[in-house]
Amino acid sequence: MLPQTRMNPANKWSRVAVCMLLVGIIATGCARLPYTTQVVQDTRRVFVALQREPKPANYSHPVQLKTEELTAILDGFSFREKQRLPLRWFAEEVPPKQIFRSDELEAVVPPIVDALQKASPGERVYFQVLAPGMNPAYERDTTAGWIAIHEPYFHLTLEHYHAQFPTRKSEQWDLRYPALPPDPKTFLLYFEPGRFWETDPVTDRPSVEYREFLKAVPTK
Repeated sequence: MLPQTRMNPANKWSRVAVCMLLVGIIATGCARLPYTTQVVQDTRRVFVALQREPKPANYSHPVQLKTEELTAILDGFSFREKQRLPLRWFAEEVPPKQIFRSDELEAVVPPIVDALQKASPGERVYFQVLAPGMNPAYERDTTAGWIAIHEPYFHLTLEHYHAQFPTRKSEQWDLRYPALPPDPKTFLLYFEPGRFWETDPVTDRPSVEYREFLKAVPTK
């Protein structure tokens, strides 16, 4: 009679860990993400596209906005990068930064206006504002996020602020200049005048009551 063999406890738990890792990879791969349905503008300065939401969004698209109206709205946004304690205490002492400079607004607003007119209720407007990076041969400076309107609320999500994106879609195995863009960060957004910065009761997200804002703030 052959002696009964027992599995080494270390080997047992290593197999369990591998199985859990595989389950996590499969679950991540199956997660649905927004995907591009139409590229509205793709230049060296800006990239604007429509993205289909993975779940029903019921946005109020399409929306007609004038260039000067959207410029006024976006010019009111500022941000702080979200920090954990204790760094949060120091971050709160620093004034919020403006998201867009005037030259960036001039470049990105017209294609966003066009995209909002073309978007369907299930699509959002994704944007990138581009400039040469720290190493222009490999990187480009990128401010990116997305916009959607759920009447009467204007939603803006900032995912990257002057982050260094690779200039090519594929690179050789070079640890200094990887081909993958950096992960999105979490930013705390603010809006001035603050009386128009409210919570959308449907999405439970801070948003701009932009119709009232446009009535109160004259545009050029």
